[in-house]
Amino acid sequence: MNTWLSMLAGAAPVASGWTAHTLWLRWRLNVARRDPLTGLRTREAFTRRATALLRDPRAVVVLADVDRFKQINDTFGHAAGDELLKATAARLAHHVGRSGVTGRLGGDEFAAVLVDHDGTAADMLALLHGMLARPVDGQGPAVHTTVSLGWVRAADFPGDDLSALLRRADEAMYAAKQARAGTRRAGLGRLFATVTGRRAGRAGARADAPVVGVAA
Repeated sequence: MNTWLSMLAGAAPVASGWTAHTLWLRWRLNVARRDPLTGLRTREAFTRRATALLRDPRAVVVLADVDRFKQINDTFGHAAGDELLKATAARLAHHVGRSGVTGRLGGDEFAAVLVDHDGTAADMLALLHGMLARPVDGQGPAVHTTVSLGWVRAADFPGDDLSALLRRADEAMYAAKQARAGTRRAGLGRLFATVTGRRAGRAGARADAPVVGVAA
């Protein structure tokens, strides 16, 4: 009996050490998957969760881009620009909620995937657009800007993966930015103006990427 107790007593510190090490590794992995400025998921972590959500045909892919971000950095400084990015990320994450996923793809560009349970994505994103346009208070003067949104329903393009849906949302977002409407949906209909896909070569719209305006 004493031998077993001695063995258990000797093994306890080792088990405790391994538990602490495992917890530390999990913490480090979680940190690596988060953008250090905004706390949102990085592109890789976002892609993993977003791909899982796209199994639901009600999923909606959203792309958001801060308007005139370089001008804000040049005028108010990088600290003000960072505050704007953090505020935009927090508002987007709050609006999407835990049932969806948000990520920072880089610079002033954000993405989200959510499941439209009630068929009210257009109204919800119009509300989000207004929320993202609220002034941001930092250490200096309040920064005013807008955020352009582009979105697409996964069900409208059943053959597209996340990368393709993000390209469509990107084209819709750029159309919104050019039209200064704020929100555009990639869907049925004909494109009423030339669209330059920001990531898709920036050389013109794809013929199969029509856009329909949504209230903003």
